[in-house]
Amino acid sequence: MKFTTTLIKGKLIKRYKRFFTDIKVNNSTLTAHCPNTGSMMGLLDEGNHVWLTKNDNPNRKLKFTLEMIKVNKKLVGVNTHRANKIVEHGLKNKLFKEFKLIKKIVPEFKFSNDTRFDFLCDNNIIEVKNVTLLRNEDLAEFPDSITSRGSKHLVKLTDSIKKGYKAFVLFLTQIQSINNFRIAKDIDSNYYKNYLIAKKAGVNFLAYRCSLNSKEIKIEKKIKIIDD
Repeated sequence: MKFTTTLIKGKLIKRYKRFFTDIKVNNSTLTAHCPNTGSMMGLLDEGNHVWLTKNDNPNRKLKFTLEMIKVNKKLVGVNTHRANKIVEHGLKNKLFKEFKLIKKIVPEFKFSNDTRFDFLCDNNIIEVKNVTLLRNEDLAEFPDSITSRGSKHLVKLTDSIKKGYKAFVLFLTQIQSINNFRIAKDIDSNYYKNYLIAKKAGVNFLAYRCSLNSKEIKIEKKIKIIDD
């Protein structure tokens, strides 16, 4: 997924009201939209380098959007709205070895009256989870806050197997040069419990990391999921 505009570099001042961030760019302070509903644990230290996009749509209240933050010398993609675009690019360009043979990609698959999954690829349901939590040098984690919605998806994915689908959760790790992933069970023990139940029932779990730079974010390689 390529950025269509040149990214603007700045320094983080603060995030507030969940969806607002103040950014210092040169000698000015800009207010940017923060498209991430998670806690963004570990990412929000004042002075962190950040990258923004600008949108001149006159209907937008905030012209700037927070895209990436640099933490511990690693770029982290924080725009959760980009996640499905990154995955769709990866699916179309055969960047996932598990899905190289798929023929049909259906985004926003309606599974039931109260549940949509991110993709239906032939008979494979794929639910994407954007990963930004980095508490250890080479270990990404999900979730960064309690996610009842995430637990609901695990239950529904288990139901989908009974209906003949093959179910996947794809942990899209938008953290540069990371090699390992695990569930943050200390943050959401209920999600971890449902993860174990779903895994035993046959739900497949994958973690792929991205390569990130100021021009594009794309799927790079599969990383190891650690269960402990």
